Amino acid sequence: MINTTSKNYELENVEMRQVYANTLLEMAKANPNIIGLEADLMSAISTNKIMKEIPNQLINTGIMEANMIGVAAGLSLTGRIPFVHTFGQFATRRTFDQLFISGAYAKTNIKILGSDSGVTAEHNGGTHMAFEDLGLVRLIPNCYVYEVSDSTMLRYLLLKIEKDYGIHYIRTIRKNAVKLYSENEVFETGKGKVLREGKDVTIIACGIMVAESLKAADLLQEQGIEAAVIDMFTIKPIDKDLIVKYAQNTKAVVTAENHNVIGGLGSAVAEVLCEHCPTLMKRIGVKEQFGQVGKLEYLKEFYELTALNIVSAVKEITTKKKQ
Repeated sequence: MINTTSKNYELENVEMRQVYANTLLEMAKANPNIIGLEADLMSAISTNKIMKEIPNQLINTGIMEANMIGVAAGLSLTGRIPFVHTFGQFATRRTFDQLFISGAYAKTNIKILGSDSGVTAEHNGGTHMAFEDLGLVRLIPNCYVYEVSDSTMLRYLLLKIEKDYGIHYIRTIRKNAVKLYSENEVFETGKGKVLREGKDVTIIACGIMVAESLKAADLLQEQGIEAAVIDMFTIKPIDKDLIVKYAQNTKAVVTAENHNVIGGLGSAVAEVLCEHCPTLMKRIGVKEQFGQVGKLEYLKEFYELTALNIVSAVKEITTKKKQ
């Protein structure tokens, strides 16, 4: 259930990186087969505490991300459970061949956290601003792809994927997320979360764009448009049945993602609709652009990733629906 205070869209008190580090430390203490791997980013993601407390269960491979995936694959083959972290572009774009061959093709068991998703990389700039990572991992057979929207979800999925064999990629921000879920919420792989009902349009979002979509739904309601909002946190496998159900109900779909519109959530939803329920659709996301240096609010406006951009898309598509 969505947190009852979420309409205030307040930031959580805990950073996502702290949730990752604390949860990984907890799991590693309980299971000596869990090994954390870092590409010299322990302080950035707060896993330096693991190195201090259980140094034999964290490996700093240095800034050699492709090699880190190879090490993780080797650890998996010996029965360990590697949890790999680096920034999203290095976790996917730089390591793609290793993920494909040493990871998925070899049927190994690797859990990957790609942090600093999209525009949340801020001052790290264009080279560190991954807009394509979800699309890359979606291409790999039998991989699981998630984008988390708050700390409750991140902790739940980390605990879950420890038990689920295979290649799991979780995309996240490092800093504070908007609080969306109560602590007892359950997140099932391949099942979206309906956060708001509406009869006029369906907004399907992930990551930081879930909060923006809820804000947009509030603005749209003031204009007499009722928008359903779905948190599609599992990009692969995607919840086909839920997408089709809401597309049939509202006859209009808008997707919103902090990612390229090609390859990510928008593409995944379009693929479902094209094959199972052709529907009017509009995609909010990055279009033919690289990243840049800037503060988060500026970047969201520049790449048209705001609630107002979603409102404009909804009004455009609902007008077409009436015609």
